[in-house]
Amino acid sequence: MNDLALLLSPEGRALLDEVRDTDPARELAVATRLRREHPAELVSAALGQARLRQRAAVKFGAEDAGRMFFTPNGVEQSTRASVAAYRARRLAESGVTSLADLCCGIGGDAIALARAGIRVLAVDRDPATAAAARANAEALGLAGLIEVREADVTEVDTAGYDAVFVDPARRGGRGRIFDPEAYSPPLSWAVSAARRAPRTAALKIAPGIPHEAVPEDAEAEWISDGGDVKEAVLWFGTEPGAVRATLLPGPRTLLSRGLPDPEVRPPGRYLYEPDGAVIRAHLVAEVAEELDGGLLDATIAYVTADELRPTPYATAYEITDHLPFNVKKLKALLREREIGNLTVKKRGSAVEPEELRRKVKPQGPHAATVFLTRVAGAPAMLIGRPA
Repeated sequence: MNDLALLLSPEGRALLDEVRDTDPARELAVATRLRREHPAELVSAALGQARLRQRAAVKFGAEDAGRMFFTPNGVEQSTRASVAAYRARRLAESGVTSLADLCCGIGGDAIALARAGIRVLAVDRDPATAAAARANAEALGLAGLIEVREADVTEVDTAGYDAVFVDPARRGGRGRIFDPEAYSPPLSWAVSAARRAPRTAALKIAPGIPHEAVPEDAEAEWISDGGDVKEAVLWFGTEPGAVRATLLPGPRTLLSRGLPDPEVRPPGRYLYEPDGAVIRAHLVAEVAEELDGGLLDATIAYVTADELRPTPYATAYEITDHLPFNVKKLKALLREREIGNLTVKKRGSAVEPEELRRKVKPQGPHAATVFLTRVAGAPAMLIGRPA
């Protein structure tokens, strides 16, 4: 909080502008020069904030990140702006006009909600985090729609708001927390708060949550952005029992139809690698049906098919070779075809990609992708290229 107070002063704001694009390799020289004219504590705070803003640009975009204020945990744990904007649109389209954002962090979701026209009460119990959220609402011209409150979320009355959004802390002193009841606050408390919301509620959770931990009256949504799985969300007041995978940008959404597991079949001409959100949502069967395909192995989420069909939910590869796992044969094949640009993907194999690359020593002007996997239970290598 002391750092933030310094940075919000006229001198602090001017210094932030001056160090905005400082190369980390030149920080020591820049700090030494600036300390001749500014207090050392302020210089350290400004350079530290500049580093955080540079890191945050990946999530928030350079323009917003360059005006916002961050804590180290805030950069790490905040929602990516594209994901927050998608969720805010979904809430706004459902008729939500006011929302209690519990465990708001530095305000990433509150910003997206306010930009969607939703009035937000943003609550966090950490003083420095709440102060950053307040500063961010002001910096982005959204203070009229965002009220920031420093409080324990379990003691906040949300009765006056259409909806509730809860983003429990999923990291502790020892790293990631995998037990939902060890979240802060626990998932059970968040579910109770969601069920009390007048219109709807959304709970942000880790994408690895077991499906059996999803309440029966909740909709479960897994979200990826640019192919990377970002989070799962439990929705209340929407479609109880629904399961969906949403891919950004787009959005494109695949809904569960309750299909049985696809049959295992021999490798066809094409291999499809489903998006991570599709896999996490257990919707590989829906993709396989769309492609008229099957699985290479009953336990592995690779779909194989004879035809090339465009789908946003999986990446297609044309397979040229199917071999039993054998490093010497792979090395000989790569040398024969002059493949130097080798992408190694694995699923169901204990071999590490970098270890394999060291052994086969790819050289040459051509490119290929090798899949280390199992075919009907047997270790195998499939070689191909993006279709």
